[in-house]
Amino acid sequence: MLGRFIKGPSEQQAAPKAESLAVMPVASALSPTADTEAHGDDFLTIKVELHRHLIDRFNLTALESASKDEILNEIRPIVREFVRARAVPLNARELDQLTSDTADEMLGLGPIEPLLKDDSITDILINTHKRVFIERRGIVEETPIRFRDEAHLLRVINKIVSAIGRRVDESSPMVDARLEDGSRVNIAVRPISVDGPLVSIRKFSKNPYSLERLMAFNSIRPPMIELLRIAVQARKSILVSGGTGSGKTTLL
Repeated sequence: MLGRFIKGPSEQQAAPKAESLAVMPVASALSPTADTEAHGDDFLTIKVELHRHLIDRFNLTALESASKDEILNEIRPIVREFVRARAVPLNARELDQLTSDTADEMLGLGPIEPLLKDDSITDILINTHKRVFIERRGIVEETPIRFRDEAHLLRVINKIVSAIGRRVDESSPMVDARLEDGSRVNIAVRPISVDGPLVSIRKFSKNPYSLERLMAFNSIRPPMIELLRIAVQARKSILVSGGTGSGKTTLL
């Protein structure tokens, strides 16, 4: 498997020359976790060095076609050896978390990847790099997740918009986009967002609500369902309106 993703000798030798242009901005954007906080700045330094090491060693184009499990299997022994060589005191859970975080940084959207995979979360609200909120079952709560700095958040934002051929910068500081899973994304950066980048991600349930479930939630009543049924059968135009998070898309 390693031969599939590892760069050839000529590529690995050429990588350090480009480090100041390509590797440094990416590596400096690694995200802290709860374990990072426990170890302090030294642990952050290790994560940055590890990311550089992997970027130099792996062919990222080949990795794009791999599943996360394949990537984890590829980088796990390298991470383990990297940590052992530097005598970093990590337990098994922390080592697994470091490996997963590094894989998310290489190919995913960094620290918000676990939130995107959590089907119970309907909204992800990023209020600058310092604060990340989620909405779950109608309740908004702050998470312990944060980005390392503004550059890290901007790198993740650029990953999102570049995937659809868009850009976001001072000349175009607002953009609407969609993730691969269909989630809607709204982004605002400086100068219109004076305190730093703002990102909202509206996720959609993989299992749409049935009319029966909506009735159980008291979101809709039988006469309303009958009216909608008649309107649809008659091919009438229907306007669904409401505030943010009120359930317009859920009803549709």
